[in-house]
Amino acid sequence: MHAVRLHAFGPAENLTYEKTDDPEPGPGQVRIAVAAAGVHLLDTAIREGLQGPLPELPVLPTIPGREVAGTVEALGDGVSDAWLGKRVVTHLGFAPGGYAELAVTDAGRLHEIPENLDFAQAVAMIGTGRTTMGILQFAELTPASVAIVPAAAGGIGTLLVQYARHAGATVIGLAGGPEKVARVRAGGADLAVDYKDPAWPEHVRAYLGDRTATVVFDGVGGDAARAAVDLLGPGGKHVVFGWSGQGLRDGSALSFTDEELAERRITSEQVLGPVMMQKAGGDNPVRTLELRALAEAAAGRLTPAVTRFPLAEAAAAHRALESRATIGKVVLEP
Repeated sequence: MHAVRLHAFGPAENLTYEKTDDPEPGPGQVRIAVAAAGVHLLDTAIREGLQGPLPELPVLPTIPGREVAGTVEALGDGVSDAWLGKRVVTHLGFAPGGYAELAVTDAGRLHEIPENLDFAQAVAMIGTGRTTMGILQFAELTPASVAIVPAAAGGIGTLLVQYARHAGATVIGLAGGPEKVARVRAGGADLAVDYKDPAWPEHVRAYLGDRTATVVFDGVGGDAARAAVDLLGPGGKHVVFGWSGQGLRDGSALSFTDEELAERRITSEQVLGPVMMQKAGGDNPVRTLELRALAEAAAGRLTPAVTRFPLAEAAAAHRALESRATIGKVVLEP
């Protein structure tokens, strides 16, 4: 098979497209003919040798990627024949191997892809969609809600905008540059503004009139998030799930002291991975959120935006993601 391999930690150019051995499924595993592989911002940090939330860095050489969709083409011992030929999507967990024509995973991780989703959309929902469902647990959106979504052209941002609209909320989407602002507007935001314009908060205030924001979904941190929080009214909620605007490598989440929160009469909550999982509950909270995400997409309430690259151009995909030149979920297609 062909795969993208990393032989040394470093820049995107270290990702090389080459021929390597086909993986073989072990007991309880399946082999998938990959049609789409998800690219995550975390992949770019791992490529550079930063451990992030992983228990340890992968042993080199490695095939990056942890989200794949495709067709089951081979079964390991103990796996039901019913899986053979199925269109499936899976998150590989901490095991890499997604940037390839073939990938192996445990059968217990598989989800059959709903008929109305293509492979790239399914990959978006199994990772980005799962995270979106986790975030939404911490904000009860209603027609009275006014939600601000920084990075509204991103993978999570586009889904948050759609979900909020379906809940009847007023949605303010922030994006960088005219093209992304236009995409956010087309994606359903009531108001889309360019956060590169220093006057954007005033545009939001003028649009809302005597209303104030009730929730800020903050995955970026930095100045844009702080300005968004300034638009929250009494009782408003700041939901923090990342700090991509500050840089995954050296950034930090926007935070406030108890005194500041009391003065503003708002709440702020970090809802990173472990908190999401605890909220989801059950024996397998990860799978619970994955099922919710796929169900929302199957019902047509969520449609992920996707930026596609050929598998052989994984390095270009990484560079585009790092430079914020993409819209929605970045996906590699063999």
